[in-house]
Amino acid sequence: MIPEPAPNVRQLLAFYLEAGVDCALTEEPVDRLAEPDTPAVPAPARETAPPRSAREMPAAMPAVPRSEIVPAPEAAIALAREAARTAPTLEALRTFLENFEGCALRNTATRLVFADGNPQARIMFVGEAPGRDEDIEGLPFVGRSGKLLDRMIAAIGLDRSKAYIANVIPWRPPGNRTPTPQETQICLPFIQRQIQLVNPDVLVTLGNPSTQTLLSTRDGIMKTRGRWFDYDTGTRTIRAMATFHPAYLLRSPSYKRMSWQDLRAIAKALEQAN
Repeated sequence: MIPEPAPNVRQLLAFYLEAGVDCALTEEPVDRLAEPDTPAVPAPARETAPPRSAREMPAAMPAVPRSEIVPAPEAAIALAREAARTAPTLEALRTFLENFEGCALRNTATRLVFADGNPQARIMFVGEAPGRDEDIEGLPFVGRSGKLLDRMIAAIGLDRSKAYIANVIPWRPPGNRTPTPQETQICLPFIQRQIQLVNPDVLVTLGNPSTQTLLSTRDGIMKTRGRWFDYDTGTRTIRAMATFHPAYLLRSPSYKRMSWQDLRAIAKALEQAN
């Protein structure tokens, strides 16, 4: 097996930028190499055993900021389901998400990435999670993959004023890592409620994670793309189709032809729904 070549400096810089090395986490810089201000206390000449009562007492735990305390996953999922169920509008759902403390991702993300586009649109696109550019701007699909998505929907006569765009996860995972199953389950009720409130005629899932999460399938994107699914919003059944995520097409441009076939089928479905 031939080992992969080591990345060059340009590739390493691109990786660190994508991971968010230029994004500040606090208002003031922290010098992790600085010596502590408190001088070391010299050790006593002779060690003596502490009293029994002192030995039995647990060591004091450092205080944890309230913003970093999150409920147990089961409680967070239940809270998310109840809040999503009772949100009467998209604006109310967004307001709740901005104050939701059930998902730890909000503590490391720069801002909430709720949605973009027209809430009255007949078509809705859903990806997995925001990336670096989305985290900075607070809008989904604004980086390189977002520009490609704009070109993709423009090819069938649409733009962001005629589509609604969101993600399953509304906060950027640190370093663009894959969201955990628990994080996905906590955020799932919110995107389900978003879909219900937008009530599009066609739902398009972008990539494998959003497809498997929303369409309840374990098949890979190669098997699911181009196929029609029935998605039950709870009030009606709408047509749904999976296709490749724009980020995947940037890495594998040979699949753009297959994605174009999916887009043509989607455009035809929209025409028939008129």
